[in-house]
Amino acid sequence: MGRTVLERFPAGGPRGSWPAEEFARARRAEGTPAEVVMDLDADLFLVVVVRQATDSPA
Repeated sequence: MGRTVLERFPAGGPRGSWPAEEFARARRAEGTPAEVVMDLDADLFLVVVVRQATDSPA
């Protein structure tokens, strides 16, 4: 399982996580299962999509 980062938002912004949440909500309305996570090391809110691992035939 992995994640694809769609967008990054500074955590120190005046509106906090709102821009990230609004962006994620718009992606979900388009059918993309986006979610917001916090990158503490970079001090960013990330809008990500979780990629499912696919089993390849052996």
